[in-house]
Amino acid sequence: MNTTDVIEPADAGRASAGSLPPSSQAGDRGAEASTGRRVIATLERYALVLLLILLVIVFSVLPATSDTFPTLANLRNIAANESVVAIAALGALVPLVAHQFDVSVGATLGLAAIAAAELTTRGGFALAPALLVGALVGLAIGTVNGTLIARFGANSLVITLGMATLVGGIGAWWSRNDTILGVPEWLTTFGNTNWLGVPKPVWLLIAVALLVTYLLRFTVFGRQLLSIGSNPEAARLVGMPVTRCVLIAFAISGAIAAVAGLLLLARTGGATAGVGDGYTLPALAAVFLGSTTIRPGRFTVAGTLVGVFFVAVSVNGLTLAGAADWVEPVFNGAAVVIAVTASAILVRRRGGTQS
Repeated sequence: MNTTDVIEPADAGRASAGSLPPSSQAGDRGAEASTGRRVIATLERYALVLLLILLVIVFSVLPATSDTFPTLANLRNIAANESVVAIAALGALVPLVAHQFDVSVGATLGLAAIAAAELTTRGGFALAPALLVGALVGLAIGTVNGTLIARFGANSLVITLGMATLVGGIGAWWSRNDTILGVPEWLTTFGNTNWLGVPKPVWLLIAVALLVTYLLRFTVFGRQLLSIGSNPEAARLVGMPVTRCVLIAFAISGAIAAVAGLLLLARTGGATAGVGDGYTLPALAAVFLGSTTIRPGRFTVAGTLVGVFFVAVSVNGLTLAGAADWVEPVFNGAAVVIAVTASAILVRRRGGTQS
């Protein structure tokens, strides 16, 4: 055999590597890039969930909060209190899917609580009819909002902001600017006791969340709202009942906000003018925070719930650590600003419209 026919092992390795076709090398690089993109996409989808878990761990081991935060009593208290915010947020979520704002959810929540409290304590109504009237009050407010916005093309932000002011004034008149106490014991028992070890308000939240999930994901109405939020003009051109869908979305929002108000009444045992004012911003913060996780760029029930409890755990942990009273409003406001900005960035990256 000629010496020219002998190939050293090292040369063989170089020859083997050099003999790979360019398409194979490009494919390897493409696979690595694809894997990297999938990892980044997964982190992007679940970053808020992971951050929530991290907060729970940090507050559970932090010396200042390790004795108070991870207790069953505290966790139950967070879950029960935030059920009111979460239900209000789910109400605001429905029209937001169609890219319509409802900033009257807090005022609607408050008036529903005042209506039920007034009727049971001063109006001589039984509890069930009073609760029904409270729910109908929310439905009526939402229907008026939807009519003005859908049928007359009014700006949703301006209309619902004005409605919030109007409803707040009605609540002050109806309650005589007084705190209404003395609601039936059954209602407060529901709001402050557990079933199967879980606060009863949480069971109500689960029921509302499942209902809204079914409505938005598994009905024609939900798919129509999604299409309207993506492109309302295209939805009209293909024959979708845009006006009717938007009107119904606001009616549902008002009704769900009223449920949150009735739950608040059950939790506190009373109602007063302006009782719902502090719920609008946390509800909207939760919805927009939720649009940055699980399905980034979209408003979802699961994301909204994550947003609610992310803010709640953060504020609760900081409060137990000795933070001042101004921390909660600052945190809620910052959450809205950051969440809306992040949501807009996510939508722009996908080249679409928030839905």
